Amino acid sequence: MVTLKIDGQKVTVRKLSTILDAARKLDIPIPTLCHHPALSPFGGCRLCLVEIKGSPKPVTSCTTFARDGMEVKTTSPQLENMRKMTLELLLSDHPTDCMVCERAGDCKLQELAYFYGIKENRFIGERRTYDKKDGNPFIERDMEKCILCGQCVRICDEIQGVGAIDFAYRGLKTKICPPFDKDLNCEFCGQCVAVCPTGALTGKMWKQKGRQNFTKIDTICPYCGCGCNITLHVRRNEVMRVSSKPETINEGWLCPKGRFGYQFISSPDRLTKPLIRIAPKEYSASYTRNIPPHPPLAKGGLRGGSDIFREVSWDEALDYIAGRLKDIREKSGPDAIGGLASARCTNEENYLFQKFMRAVIGTNNVDHCARY
Repeated sequence: MVTLKIDGQKVTVRKLSTILDAARKLDIPIPTLCHHPALSPFGGCRLCLVEIKGSPKPVTSCTTFARDGMEVKTTSPQLENMRKMTLELLLSDHPTDCMVCERAGDCKLQELAYFYGIKENRFIGERRTYDKKDGNPFIERDMEKCILCGQCVRICDEIQGVGAIDFAYRGLKTKICPPFDKDLNCEFCGQCVAVCPTGALTGKMWKQKGRQNFTKIDTICPYCGCGCNITLHVRRNEVMRVSSKPETINEGWLCPKGRFGYQFISSPDRLTKPLIRIAPKEYSASYTRNIPPHPPLAKGGLRGGSDIFREVSWDEALDYIAGRLKDIREKSGPDAIGGLASARCTNEENYLFQKFMRAVIGTNNVDHCARY
């Protein structure tokens, strides 16, 4: 452990902790644009500069390790002027379309410009212009809004282990892009979108569907058994986008299905009630004679052929399933029945399912989709 002073306050942190880590332990604000607690230090934005007693010049707090007896100042007229100038230089090559930007109100660059009162820019010069050419349906890249913080590069490499993007070119032409500056072609997990501090990376699926005034509902991702926590951004009973909080079990990371696979919720093809297939040639009369003559829901539809489906209540559906299982077991034996469990269920649900198959049905024909 090491003990140091930050703005006159003593703090003790573990060795190899940075000054920024120590300052945040004291809840002392230091502005950053390129820092993320789950990624390696980068020191690219130069906004987290601090003064150390005895040091000839300011240093970046996100890359400087805390030392025993160190005395640090996080704010001074010189530091604030340097930070403001850095922001002005970033904004000099940044589009000013905040009125229609997808990240307005949730943009770290915009927030810092607000705190430092930057209304006009005194630096005028050449600006970068790029063509938007991504053909994928998930991620939109606006490289003119990129501030080269490198968070997308590091999360793709360090967290996902994919390395689909990196820095390319030099000087003013430096940009982040896939190999050979081609279209983005990766796993489309959206982790880069989650950490981007500006509007350079956004989701195409929620473009122009609102930025604020969402009802946020925390729930569990339905796609597998990992149990990742997700937050649904809901407006008018429709899910507009999906995110995840860093303090959850999955630390805010999601897969492509968890982040972008939510349109099934409002799909008109989604079933909302159980269906029973009416096929008199297949089912015995003992299970069809009690079916009331409801109008068919669909013809030739869900499984092809001339099958007809009708909506029923859950009680009726479960009674029907129980009757069919009992009938098959009595006629052909329990091993004529097999059960497939689902990774989307909880461990407790899957345990009860296999217990039902073995103890009630009397068969060991139980399998699971995750086994493959």
